[in-house]
Amino acid sequence: MSMRVTFLGTGGAVPTTERNPSSVLVNREGDRLLFDVAEGTQRQMMRFGTGFAISDVFVTHLHGDHVLGLPGLVQTLDFNDREETLCIYVPAGIEEDIDALVHAANTQPSFRVRVYAVEPGEVAVRRDDYEVRVFRTDHRTNAVGYALVEDERKGRFDREKAEELGVPVGPKFSQLHEGQPVELEDGRVIEPEQVVGDPRPGRTFVYSGDTRPSAEVADAAEDADLLVHDATFADDRRERAVETGHSTARQAAEIASRAGVERLALTHISSRYAGDVSDHLAEAREAFDGEVFVPDDGETREIPYPDK
Repeated sequence: MSMRVTFLGTGGAVPTTERNPSSVLVNREGDRLLFDVAEGTQRQMMRFGTGFAISDVFVTHLHGDHVLGLPGLVQTLDFNDREETLCIYVPAGIEEDIDALVHAANTQPSFRVRVYAVEPGEVAVRRDDYEVRVFRTDHRTNAVGYALVEDERKGRFDREKAEELGVPVGPKFSQLHEGQPVELEDGRVIEPEQVVGDPRPGRTFVYSGDTRPSAEVADAAEDADLLVHDATFADDRRERAVETGHSTARQAAEIASRAGVERLALTHISSRYAGDVSDHLAEAREAFDGEVFVPDDGETREIPYPDK
C-alpha cells in the first residue's frame, strides 16, 4: 500500500521564485490529505500533477502563509465539479475565521465545506486502518501539528509451516491469517500463532507546521518514518527563531534525534537563504544520524514500510 508525500510549498512566509509557502500533500493509497494551504497551492497541485481529489485538509494555524490558498483552492475544486464534502480541520478557536476565508469574495461552492475544530490529544480523522492525530506545537499563536499513524499490520503468514502442519491450501490459510483457528480433518486444531508472525508496524508521517523546538512534537514523532519539521533558519539566526516562534535546522534535527525518526525533511525555509540551504543541511547532519533533506517544491518521496 503506497504512501507518497509531495512537497507543494517548502518556503517561509515570503514566497520566492524557487519556493512557494507551506503546503504538503500525502497520498495514501488514494486518500489525499493536504496539510496547510498557502497562496497558490492549487497552481502547485496542477504544476506537480497531484490531482484535486482531496480527501481532507489540515490547517496548523491562522497565519497567511498557511491558509491564504483556501479560497482559490475551493474555487478551483468548484470549477472541477466537485460533489463530495470537503472537510477542513483547524485548531479550536479559528473555525469561524477559516469559514469566512473559504467564502471570501462571495464564494459559494456547489459542494459542502465543513470546518471542524480540533484540540491537541484528539484524533481528527479515523479511517479503517489509520488515523490523524493532533498535537500541540509552540508558535506565536494557537497552533497544532498532525501525525498520520497507520494501524499495525498482520504478521507474515508462514505458508511453508502451515503446509508442514497439514493445513490444506485454500480458505483455511486466510482464516489463520485473519486470526481464526482452524480444525483439520484429523481433528487437530491449528492456532493462528503457529503460522502467523508478530504484528508488523505501520507507517507514521508527522507534520509540525511552524514551531519552536517542542517536547510535544518529539513525543508525537516517536519512531516516525518521516518528520516534516519547521527549519526556517540556520544557526546564524537562532535568536530570530526564538523571537518569531520558529526552529533552526539544527533544532529540528535535535528533535528528530530525540524522537528516533527515520527521515527528516526541513521545510519553511526563510527567503533570506535564497537557493543555498547548505548550512541547513550541514548543521542538521551534525545533530541527526538519520536521513535528512531539504525538499524542493514538487519533490515527491515514497514512505516505505519499516520492515522493507
